[in-house]
Amino acid sequence: MPQPLRVALIGDYDPSVIAHQAIPRALVLAATAVGTSVDGCWLATDRIMSAPDALLPAFDAFWCVPASPYRSTGGALHAIRFARESKRPFLGTCGGFQHAVLEFARNVIGIAGAAHAELEPTAVSPFLTALTCSLVEVSGTITLTPGSKLDDCYGRGQIEEGYHCTYGLNENHRATLENAGMRFTGFADDETVRSFELDQHPFFVGTLFQPERAALRDAVSPPVCALLRAALQNAGIPARH
Repeated sequence: MPQPLRVALIGDYDPSVIAHQAIPRALVLAATAVGTSVDGCWLATDRIMSAPDALLPAFDAFWCVPASPYRSTGGALHAIRFARESKRPFLGTCGGFQHAVLEFARNVIGIAGAAHAELEPTAVSPFLTALTCSLVEVSGTITLTPGSKLDDCYGRGQIEEGYHCTYGLNENHRATLENAGMRFTGFADDETVRSFELDQHPFFVGTLFQPERAALRDAVSPPVCALLRAALQNAGIPARH
């Protein structure tokens, strides 16, 4: 029997966080749906920098999870960069979305001082800013771009998902990110960004919403299935569709 897929859960585990309660169940449900097994390994951000060259290559896929700020921003960004540059499948949800945007701004666009307002409240023009309306424990409709990976995995153009979030993309930097290759693929009713993808990567997706919450009602999360399918494809193993 094939070895389980090893998925690094980038973040600092806290049993009181609803998303952290949902993630292990979301992985099991998705693995069953695609016909594989999975080993989700919590990778504390302050541990990553202790031995990144030894830790990170052991994983088939990476999921940067909610509940930021992380204990080590540098550790989270290092793992995200590894996934992006090594073409390992990556999913970033909520805080993972935010930090993936930050990593892209710093290391792809080359803006070393790119900031997150939660981490640097006095930053002049951060890439991540406080949302006009908080999205803490609310649900909302997201419209997906036709032909995007999220549109493909959900199989419909509009979805309803839950949030626990107070920070999102600074729309003033949207064109800068798009021009560098970040494609925004999910939008709220007011057309503000809710997800992105990197077309030059086999699977690199960020969502401001928390699709893992589907597991709390024993439903399979399409983005988590897509993450595991991408990992299987990388390994040359057929997935169940």
